[in-house]
Amino acid sequence: MTRELVRQAALRLADAGVASPDFDAAELLAHVLGTTRSRLGLVDAVTPEQAETYDALVTRRAAREPLQHLTGSAAFRYVELAVGPGVFVPRPETELLAGWAVEQAAAVVAAGRVPVVVDLCTGSGAIALAVATEVPTAEVHAVELGDPAVEWAARNLSGTGVDLRHGDMADAFPDLDGTVDVVVCNPPYIPLDAYESVAPEARDHDPELALFSGQDGLVAMRVVERVAARLLVPSGVVGAEHADAQGSSAPAVFVATGRWSDVRDHADLAGRSRFVTARLAR
Repeated sequence: MTRELVRQAALRLADAGVASPDFDAAELLAHVLGTTRSRLGLVDAVTPEQAETYDALVTRRAAREPLQHLTGSAAFRYVELAVGPGVFVPRPETELLAGWAVEQAAAVVAAGRVPVVVDLCTGSGAIALAVATEVPTAEVHAVELGDPAVEWAARNLSGTGVDLRHGDMADAFPDLDGTVDVVVCNPPYIPLDAYESVAPEARDHDPELALFSGQDGLVAMRVVERVAARLLVPSGVVGAEHADAQGSSAPAVFVATGRWSDVRDHADLAGRSRFVTARLAR
């Protein structure tokens, strides 16, 4: 019975233009039944009430409401994050940037020091939580400007020891100037004129504050560059995500100032340009 329910739901989602209809259909049914996708085949029966709940969720997903809003959670590396309206849903591509930050923090630990890590534009707290979980000795700080988003971050980071602050990254953490080993950020980077090309899940449900960044999409990246230069120790590192079309323009933000060495761009698992890293030269 579950297989037929998922099949019919997947057809509806595919017709609605959902990018991963089979996955989403199975994930929603598993959510309703309180199980996992891999164990759906072990479910003997679905009650009429469960089927009705499932149909309502599939209808909402077909209207392009994000899957994670419907289930209330998003997987990110080794953690689960609570997400919903008002906060940017973390994407799988960002896991690579988080992994880079984890590696950089771990390298500081290997050198015999406590790493200080700052996550700018933390959103749900995804990167900060990943670093705090995977490098438990790290001193992790995070900042978020959006009012609803910072509430989600507070929920996700509660009890972790992460220092979460509510404010603009542009003037955040003056008390940490010159003391930070790793700055990491998934900033807004969509150009304003690309509004119509953004998937409905993001355009209609993610906060605009987390998506759009001026005419060229790099306004926030320039802020990241300035803030990182202020926060980092000499030879400290910064990593920031960008759009796949910004594989040259995002690194150029760092190169242009003359403050950075080892400016590199990194591809995601699909081979698309995804994030830039740089080392403070002074």
